[in-house]
Amino acid sequence: MSKSNGKADLRVEEQEKQNVEPELPPADPNDGFVEQAEAPSQAAAQQPQAAEELEKLRSERDALLDRLARLQAEFDNYRKRAARENAEFRDYALVDTVRQLLPVVDHFSLAIRNADANPQEFRKGVELIYKQLQEILQKIGVQRVAAEGQPFDPRFHEAIEVVDSNQVQDNFVLEELQPGYKIKDRLLRPAMVRVARNKQS
Repeated sequence: MSKSNGKADLRVEEQEKQNVEPELPPADPNDGFVEQAEAPSQAAAQQPQAAEELEKLRSERDALLDRLARLQAEFDNYRKRAARENAEFRDYALVDTVRQLLPVVDHFSLAIRNADANPQEFRKGVELIYKQLQEILQKIGVQRVAAEGQPFDPRFHEAIEVVDSNQVQDNFVLEELQPGYKIKDRLLRPAMVRVARNKQS
């Protein structure tokens, strides 16, 4: 049996008294407090409002989904129309250029048919056709890349060979082997060139 000095028992009794919750006085009806018994009637009054609000949110959601579906359909139609227009543009973009080239093709046919008759005239005819073709290229914005005697530029020139030469400065184009062309600022084909390596300069 454990011994106690009496003081410990008093402390335990005091702690137990402190842990007991005091009883609350009844609520005053004038302070605005609503008893729990009345709460169910208030909840019942709020149910129709909640149902109305839920129905409103559903109708707004359905309207937004419908609008989204229509916008997606319109965008899909626009995308198909744009693709069709781009395809038509590609198909017919060169019509004017080809129309200008047709006389050149006709002149080449005529020159080939009459090549044996007079070689001198044949040469003159080919030179005229070449001149006509150059004029058409200029009209559509095609320009020849400057090469011979120019500084080598890897953006417009393709070096086929580097040749030791004192005729031009070091790293300048010594000879153009095949002309290059650009349309406005876009390169169509680089010029194939020989580049000089001048040890004296």
